[in-house]
Amino acid sequence: MPLIRSYAIWNNKGGVGKSTIAFHAASRYAEQNPQKKVLVIDLCPQSNVSMMLLGGGTNGENAVLGLCTHATPKTVVGYLSAVISAGSGALLPNPFNYLVDVNTYNASMPENMYLLCGDGNLEPMSPAITQAASAAALTPTMRPWLWVHQIFRRFIENVVLHDDTEWMVFIDTNPSFAIYTELAMSAADRLITPVNADDSSRVAANAMFILLHGQTPPHPIYGSWTFAAQAHLHGLSVPQIHVIVGNRLTQNLGPATAFGALSDASAATLFNAYQAHPTYFTSRPAAAKTVGEFKAKYSIPLRDFNTAGIVAAHKGVPLSRLEGGYHQVHGSAVQINTVRVGECLAAVDALVNALR
Repeated sequence: MPLIRSYAIWNNKGGVGKSTIAFHAASRYAEQNPQKKVLVIDLCPQSNVSMMLLGGGTNGENAVLGLCTHATPKTVVGYLSAVISAGSGALLPNPFNYLVDVNTYNASMPENMYLLCGDGNLEPMSPAITQAASAAALTPTMRPWLWVHQIFRRFIENVVLHDDTEWMVFIDTNPSFAIYTELAMSAADRLITPVNADDSSRVAANAMFILLHGQTPPHPIYGSWTFAAQAHLHGLSVPQIHVIVGNRLTQNLGPATAFGALSDASAATLFNAYQAHPTYFTSRPAAAKTVGEFKAKYSIPLRDFNTAGIVAAHKGVPLSRLEGGYHQVHGSAVQINTVRVGECLAAVDALVNALR
């Protein structure tokens, strides 16, 4: 099959490194699989992963601004505008008219990477997207909510339909569960869920399950209008958690501590959800019976990711090309140890190897 998998990188908690993880996972997968094509869809209005991929720093910012100001923006907003204005049932635009060949903007990136660029106008456009999804069905077969929510799923299907190469898809997201985040969840088959090594991630994990799957009992007033309820009503599949990434670890953590990237509280919360609702997670050859087994099967620590990984992303350079020494980041000289780069790259490789 041309489509290998589609992964959304999402947690409804901010500051967990979603865009940085999306950058490294996508670029490393592309490096290791040159015979395949990698598509990144940036559904976060901040467009951080787009800026990283297109050169990092001011080069990336200027590249994104240029794509956003085309007569027809080569961005998520350009594509959304074309589809929604044409209406349900209209011929879909050619997706390749909106894709960006990443290597043409940033020679440091692999040649098999493509981007549907982020766009700051995604935020002000969200009321129009919501309105289109909430429109009354004019015929029994029309389902506006489902049609809108599947816009990027159909985009992916059209890409792979017109290209014989195998594709791997990564979707970057915003922590807020806005309408554009709902579209990301509707387009992905699986989730990469970053968490911090703190107890605040425990609260976020509970909220994440409610947003995706609903709560019991549902709220008596707005329960039927939630994404979870509407997805169930329309038979829309909700992505399963495939891997949990423990991010924001310091370079001084040893292997044993690094493996405990999930706090005890977060690990217990996630394991309890796994026990109660195993279908919320992708399956493994053998079920996890303890918290320790769950962490071994589902979690990956990103050691030293807050130095080497962020410097590489800021410069728009894959980790494999990041050199040791001092690097300028926002006017400050940051020292990178080549040993730490190797450790960080090994952690990213572990994540990429888990994406099957």
